[in-house]
Amino acid sequence: MEFNDDLFNSVKKKTNVSKEDLISIAGRLNEGNMKDKDTLSGIIQDLARLAGKDVSKEKEDKIIDLILKDKVPSNVDKFFK
Repeated sequence: MEFNDDLFNSVKKKTNVSKEDLISIAGRLNEGNMKDKDTLSGIIQDLARLAGKDVSKEKEDKIIDLILKDKVPSNVDKFFK
């Protein structure tokens, strides 16, 4: 699937996350075992770093637990407040 560079430029302008970072994360999500705690932990930490946020070990464990149990809420934005 090809994306228009305008989309990536818009994301970068709003989040300061580059096209390359987004493609890298998407590739890891696509190729990775999303039921593997180490894979999930790495992706969570990378996303937190890219977003400029700190994620405590407790919050990371909670996120991983939700993903492993297929209980990720549809309103994920409220989870991070």
